[in-house]
Amino acid sequence: MADFLLNALLAGLALALVAGPLGSFVVWRRMAYFGDTLSHAALLGVALGLMLEVNLTLAVVVCCVLLAVLLVTLQQRQPLASDTLLGILAHSTLSLGLVSLSFMDEVRVDLMGFLFGDLLAISPSDLAWIVGGSALVLLMLIALWRPLLAITVHEELARVEGLPVAAIRLALMLLIAVVIAVAMKIVGVLLITSLLIIPAAAAQRHARTPEQMACGASLLGLLAVCLGLALSWYQDTPAGPSIVVSAAGLFLLSFAWRKRN
Repeated sequence: MADFLLNALLAGLALALVAGPLGSFVVWRRMAYFGDTLSHAALLGVALGLMLEVNLTLAVVVCCVLLAVLLVTLQQRQPLASDTLLGILAHSTLSLGLVSLSFMDEVRVDLMGFLFGDLLAISPSDLAWIVGGSALVLLMLIALWRPLLAITVHEELARVEGLPVAAIRLALMLLIAVVIAVAMKIVGVLLITSLLIIPAAAAQRHARTPEQMACGASLLGLLAVCLGLALSWYQDTPAGPSIVVSAAGLFLLSFAWRKRN
């Protein structure tokens, strides 16, 4: 296997492994629009990284984390509905990132790669960031699994039991921010949320416990990565969108299988 294809496969599998359980919480808590907002802000992180001449993945991580903290703060202190606030920030940050990039005449920017991913161009340093970030998020999810489930099932009851609900909710948002940052190279800022929610939504139809759904989502994500890369390799299609199309196909198959059974 060629080195670039092996790097792409390892990066995609690492992301899919952690996107399963994290995407389950996104589906359970109906946070898909929150994920979209953070993913759109990733392009602003790219622009800031190029302006400051720092590692782009690190810049995107910092930008997404800061936006997650800002969102939590504004949701608690402003009168606007959450979906309105998310819509304002999502499109504002995406537009600000695009405008900022347009001013950088001296820097060649592959905008399509950032918007839709450039999985086959994963370098060893990119792979290290993706695997390291995914491993960190997975370890944090394992450590916070029960508290996260508690606030997802009944937030008020969890608060009565003494759990730090606000801190746990913020931790979940920060984990989503980190995954979005490391996933940008794989599926791009416009498709990141789909890789979180589609496998989780497909697994939800057949799971009987939260753990089954999380594991099922990871398995479906791993399969979608393999199918998407195979489609990209043999049919010369863009790798990131091919993975999302494969995930969508698996969702449709799970829907049809459930109907027949």
